[in-house]
Amino acid sequence: MDISRDEIIKYLDKPIFRMIGEAADELKVACYLIGGSVRDFFLYRPSTDLDVVAVGSGIELAERVAEKMGEVRGRNIPVQVFKTFGTAQLKQGGYEIEFVGARKESYRHDSRKPLVEDGTLEEDQERRDFTINAMAFCLNQERYGELLDPFNGLQDLQDLVIRTPREPGITFSDDPLRMMRAIRFASQLGFDIHPYTFDAIRDNRERIEIVSMERVTDELNKIILSPKPSVGFVLLEKTGLLEIIFPELCALKGAETKDGVGHKDNFYHTLAVLDNIAKKSDDLWLRWAAILHDIGKPATKRWDPRLGWTFHNHNYVGEKMVPRIFRRMKLPLNEKMKYTRKLVSLHMRPMQLVEEEVTDSAVRRLLFDAGDDIEDLMTLCEADITSKNPVKVRQFIHNFLIVRRKLKEIEEKDRVRNFQPPVDGNEIMELFNLPPGQEVGLLKSAIKDAILDGVIPNERDAAYQFMLEKAKEMNLTPN
Repeated sequence: MDISRDEIIKYLDKPIFRMIGEAADELKVACYLIGGSVRDFFLYRPSTDLDVVAVGSGIELAERVAEKMGEVRGRNIPVQVFKTFGTAQLKQGGYEIEFVGARKESYRHDSRKPLVEDGTLEEDQERRDFTINAMAFCLNQERYGELLDPFNGLQDLQDLVIRTPREPGITFSDDPLRMMRAIRFASQLGFDIHPYTFDAIRDNRERIEIVSMERVTDELNKIILSPKPSVGFVLLEKTGLLEIIFPELCALKGAETKDGVGHKDNFYHTLAVLDNIAKKSDDLWLRWAAILHDIGKPATKRWDPRLGWTFHNHNYVGEKMVPRIFRRMKLPLNEKMKYTRKLVSLHMRPMQLVEEEVTDSAVRRLLFDAGDDIEDLMTLCEADITSKNPVKVRQFIHNFLIVRRKLKEIEEKDRVRNFQPPVDGNEIMELFNLPPGQEVGLLKSAIKDAILDGVIPNERDAAYQFMLEKAKEMNLTPN
């Protein structure tokens, strides 16, 4: 990667970098831009999160930079100080800048919290997770734009390799979350993990159990949001991390054959569906729905001599598993979970419409049950087509076009998406002098079903008349 110091200086020729360098010179401390923003410069990626390391007090440097900014802007610039960690942070001009003093770290075996001491720049670089994140640009005037790369991070960037600055077993034993980060960077950047680094992840995989689930899930979500998430999941599986952090997904792995009849490996099928979704949507929760859509298959797998391998009702079993998985993985239990659970539950319905005759009644019910998530549901179902048979794929795509056309026609005609029956429970109770209970529920359901089945239009007069006839059958008399 042939980038000159002049090009680095041109990149650093911004008021924010010049001001940090001037403040460091005034304090007579060496100061460097380090980490992700340096890496992203060489990858031609924008970066607004800046890490600055001072061979001295990072907090003092942050406060001096804030003073200088305040003088230019004519107002106080707030600095957030974290004395326990020896760091400070300020936000200005679209940048979020974290200042820290150069340090070296040591760890106890049962904790991710390091014992921190002042250190040299190289000791600070050595403690960082990967060589590509350990490169630094000097910001002091005398050496402005000088690259300090003692662990050959630039070469690893060129070789597309994730590697640790020091012995990887020590790196991952000290801070096990870095195993997830290695896989996340490989997935995000399309890099390979160095063989020694990969082996160290596998050897230290059980250390991940000392890391909080929130932090593990945060890294997992970044893998899920990467351009081709299957890369990360395959690495998680091969290193043995997946079995520890997400055993339900691991349980999908493997294909069994009986009497010469096999089924697909549902783990790799799930990853193919996830990659298909990633080509169409950046929505994290739609991607989670892709991950979980077949999660109920291991529990429902059966061998039938006439039908072969079956997974009957795996969508309903999977739907019930979603809240438990979200709770354990510290994912939100709000509408995000409900959305994911709904898509897992409904993902077979459009498929069934494709395989059977597309009736108006079935389409109305699908629209009613999916509501505003119908488009995402159809996207998930189309992503679920992973057959290697091109004829079969073309047929499915053709049939889904028919379903989409029917959905549009029914929606325009009957307005059943998110509809509420034209006669509600309060009116039923008042008309027949009924308390809340089974009879009210039966009448409401009968009206809803009649509309969805096309027996009556979605209109008040028709619904009211139908209710009176149904009530008469139930020996109910209006007041």
